[in-house]
Amino acid sequence: MAFLKFGLSAPMMEGVRAMGYTDPTPIQLRAIPLILEGKDVIGSAQTGTGKTAAFALPILSKLGQHDARPRVLILEPTRELAAQVETAIRDFARFTNLSVAVFFGGVGYGKQNDALKTGVDIIVATPGRLLDHIEQGNCQLNDIQHLVLDEADRMLDMGFLPDVRRILERCPRSRQTLLFSATVPPQIETLIKWAMHNPETVEIGARRSPAETVKHVIYPVADAQKTDLLLALLDRVNYDSVIIFCRTKHGADRAAQLLKRNNHAVAVLHSNRTQREREQALQGFRDGRFEVLVATDIAARGLDIADVSHVINYDVPQHPEDYIHRIGRTGRAEATGDAFTLMVAEDCKHVAAIERFISQKIARVKLENFEYRYTALFEEEKPGQPKGFDRRVTGARVHGGYHFGFAKKRKR
Repeated sequence: MAFLKFGLSAPMMEGVRAMGYTDPTPIQLRAIPLILEGKDVIGSAQTGTGKTAAFALPILSKLGQHDARPRVLILEPTRELAAQVETAIRDFARFTNLSVAVFFGGVGYGKQNDALKTGVDIIVATPGRLLDHIEQGNCQLNDIQHLVLDEADRMLDMGFLPDVRRILERCPRSRQTLLFSATVPPQIETLIKWAMHNPETVEIGARRSPAETVKHVIYPVADAQKTDLLLALLDRVNYDSVIIFCRTKHGADRAAQLLKRNNHAVAVLHSNRTQREREQALQGFRDGRFEVLVATDIAARGLDIADVSHVINYDVPQHPEDYIHRIGRTGRAEATGDAFTLMVAEDCKHVAAIERFISQKIARVKLENFEYRYTALFEEEKPGQPKGFDRRVTGARVHGGYHFGFAKKRKR
């Protein structure tokens, strides 16, 4: 078994076998030996590459036996990611007596306080709720040996870096620090210099282009017809499940209400929803009770959502990296998928930034038999109707045997 060569502890190897792992992924091959050596590591890898196991297996191997002090701290930007990582660590550590607790907002403090009183080895937390526990005197970080900053660029985007700094100041300076981030903007570089000691960098498959299995196009439309086009696409597209991305929480709520009024089974996911509502939305979408998930970028990365046939960017993302993450929710594990982006006039600069980032022009298409109002976007490729805009394209899929423009959706 390829994992044997790492020198992981016997209980960890039992956990690896029980999980059905056989061959390490590239991020695991490169990161696990460095982490076992005690080095600080900067890891860059896409979702679904085995990143959690890459840091969890070596850390758990080094912990040994339970001793009721928090020795590992893993910071996550969202409740959903924190819950997923905590579940994965429980699976990896099933043949040990190590204990893990997860702390995030949106729920009461009771169970979290009970876990701290009982004593935990590993804390998985969002920054805000962890600071609450620290300030209430419930949690001490004096014995932290391993600190993991997961999805660090997401924490930056969500405004958590000041909280992260406050947390790090309470951890021993002699700790091992691991940072995982899809991108490393200047603010993250500053954090790395301040928080890490001679880190090793492991970069695996940094993606600047969509997966080849995803067909992605742009639908230019007048702003006043944006909702009408969304409804028309959903009526005509042959989909199994679709995630619709909105820029804001209020926009997501408005889009969800519109779709519900038009008899779509809809779940909503954004940071203003309670933890119970978020869990119900995710589980219902996975189970097929909801055919549509309307979400902000909270759903763009990290979450374990399989078999999404379509993604619709109702709002164009303002950061090019988010375009890759959003449309990467479909076409996973070599399956095919489709991604549509609705573009109004004010989106031009963001679309241009996305096209520069991915080094390709995204085809502009029109939905056949939709009564468009004129928009200057229809003239953007003139003269000569060259590269991107094809008035003849109706959304017909060139591989996979169906047409968006005509077929009704399949029911699961």
